[in-house]
Amino acid sequence: MTAPAVLEPVPLEFPEDGSPIRVSGSRLTLDTIVRAFQRGATAEEIAQDFSAVSLSDVYAIIAYYLRHRAAVDEYMAGRAIQHAKLRREIETDSDYQELRGRLLARKKAARRSRA
Repeated sequence: MTAPAVLEPVPLEFPEDGSPIRVSGSRLTLDTIVRAFQRGATAEEIAQDFSAVSLSDVYAIIAYYLRHRAAVDEYMAGRAIQHAKLRREIETDSDYQELRGRLLARKKAARRSRA
């Protein structure tokens, strides 16, 4: 007798507060897995690179992506827009500019002292 097929839930958490979709029980985002897959990484390589996710979960997430590609691509495009906006806000902040200037000066001084 064969066992009946059991549908297992996709190991992703979809927060309602607008925070990123994450792999269940971790801080690893859907974006991270999908980008690695899009760059050509295999499921085995992704699982090896990110110990927070099992190989079977990586396969399930890739399958979810392939079944819902348009929705996931739209989600990721929205996240990219959010990232760009946040980056512009941070980079135009005067406190950031001051800190960046100090760090760059320190880096330049360290290079001169090694030479």
